[in-house]
Amino acid sequence: QVQLVESGGGLVQPGGSLRLSCAVSGFPFSAIAMSWYRQGPGKQREFVASITSGGNSANYLDSVKGRFTISRDNAKNTMYLQMESLKPEDTAVYYCRLGISGAWGQGTQVTVSS
Repeated sequence: QVQLVESGGGLVQPGGSLRLSCAVSGFPFSAIAMSWYRQGPGKQREFVASITSGGNSANYLDSVKGRFTISRDNAKNTMYLQMESLKPEDTAVYYCRLGISGAWGQGTQVTVSS
């Protein structure tokens, strides 16, 4: 069975940084694109970032461009989301996903608050 496990969430003050990780097993990780989504309080789940299978190209939600960086280490079957200059509106549960339409992880909570 495919398994996606997020980690790295937590509480951070505005302007702070966090790095999220998504460990994938039961799937040929290096053969598929990956993505991050998030769902804030009272909001719909939204696309945050995606990365090609080889890690050569990425796409981002406009509001996180210049602040978030998606990456992957295919040798470790792990995807990352480096988040900088965090804002309260970034508060959400963050989910990793196979491709942009595949299986979801269980999510990790990110709370940005003073």
